[in-house]
Amino acid sequence: MGITATAKTKVGIGTTTPFATATEYAGDTYVSIGNITDVGEAGSEAEVLVRKYVDRDFTHKLKGSRDNGTMSLVVDRDSGDAGYMALIAAEKTPHAYNFCVELNDKPATGASPQNSKFYFSAIVASAQNAFGGADDVVATTFALAISGPIIEVAASATAP
Repeated sequence: MGITATAKTKVGIGTTTPFATATEYAGDTYVSIGNITDVGEAGSEAEVLVRKYVDRDFTHKLKGSRDNGTMSLVVDRDSGDAGYMALIAAEKTPHAYNFCVELNDKPATGASPQNSKFYFSAIVASAQNAFGGADDVVATTFALAISGPIIEVAASATAP
């Protein structure tokens, strides 16, 4: 399928119901978040455990716990956007919410082409406003602290 641009990527915030499979996540109800200027990054990184032994020349390293990180989602502030308001409300709670990130990468042909989707659960850890200067748009950066796995459903020529 090749490389793709981030343009036309969609992000939605779902419920607080915990899910474990792509099928369960896909069945959730997501509110689309508008005016996103930067989707940020997320992905697995292992904690590196380091041991130094007095009888060895080299440091010994092991993989520890894995962490999918914190996605910094930058959104232009719009109190009329339901997705923006859902993020604001989520930041005020201790609960983890379901998220769906859908790329714009479906194949050009096929019976029912589908975009790649990434599902995960995250707490909205912060909502920081950037006011900037006279010619800047007021934006909010939401820190989505991912708790657990990121489930990827690859783009395909047919519906799953």
